[in-house]
Amino acid sequence: MIDHPKKIRIRDSTLREGLDTPRVSFSPEQKLRIATLLDEADVGEIEIVAPSRVLQDLEFARRVRDEIPRLITSGLIYSYNPRSREEIKEASGSLHRFDILMPVSERREPFNRSTKVALLAEVLAFSLSHHPEVGVGFPHSTQTDLQFLLEISHRAVKEGATRLTIYDTNGSADPFSVHALVTRLRSEFEVPVYFHGHNDLGLATVNALAAVRGGAHGLDVTVNGLGDRAGNASLEQVVLALHLGGFQTGVTLRNLKKMSEVVEKESGVPMSKLAPVVGEFILHHKSPSHLKDPDLFEAFDPKIVGMERTLDQP
Repeated sequence: MIDHPKKIRIRDSTLREGLDTPRVSFSPEQKLRIATLLDEADVGEIEIVAPSRVLQDLEFARRVRDEIPRLITSGLIYSYNPRSREEIKEASGSLHRFDILMPVSERREPFNRSTKVALLAEVLAFSLSHHPEVGVGFPHSTQTDLQFLLEISHRAVKEGATRLTIYDTNGSADPFSVHALVTRLRSEFEVPVYFHGHNDLGLATVNALAAVRGGAHGLDVTVNGLGDRAGNASLEQVVLALHLGGFQTGVTLRNLKKMSEVVEKESGVPMSKLAPVVGEFILHHKSPSHLKDPDLFEAFDPKIVGMERTLDQP
């Protein structure tokens, strides 16, 4: 029987995935302001090292560990990068934990499946000889066949991976398939399973919730849903929806609006006035039939997030 965790680990990737948003860049000072807000909101972990810029991102990671010591830091390293061993050694002394990535699509190198499995095992063993907290991540998990995903996951767990992350890399999954996939992985493995969703079809948040209902231990999110293309699962949407569903994340809900506003300012990416949870119109009532009992038309109590409703007078 699958144990469905009630405490869900939130891994914020605003300072990693968010930098893949077109025309977004953060100075070290901007990064530190955002990291500080995430710490103040009691976000469990921040992913701040991208696999394409490991060594340069590690410089900032060391600064975070010095200036915000309680914040758990993590990052990603490509298993097939010729410099992966150098990156692993540096990451081992700079991050609380990191994950080794192996794309499971045959269209990404290494192209041969047996080579993928063997290389991942080799790099993972090297990583665990330098650091005790090393997970694995599988980009394109929702675009490959289940049997290969299970095969490579079993090898990773056998080698000592401390967690598995499945990626809906192109945002094409739906909540039914995500739920089924996570449920199957949870039935096979004892290690924590995480889900990373993209929003290309507008399903990142609901897919994240489906992953939790399937037994996922953790979720990747970004503030305001920043990220590649259509972005990622939104921290504020996921955290509030989990709270309303009876799950705990440890994230302080009253900080959501402030985080959203700061990231909007620092990124230069405007939030829609219609954005769920933190949008300007979310608690604004105009329809005359709503004005008598506005709470009847609200998904959540405004006090939970420290906001107030607005009523248009007839």
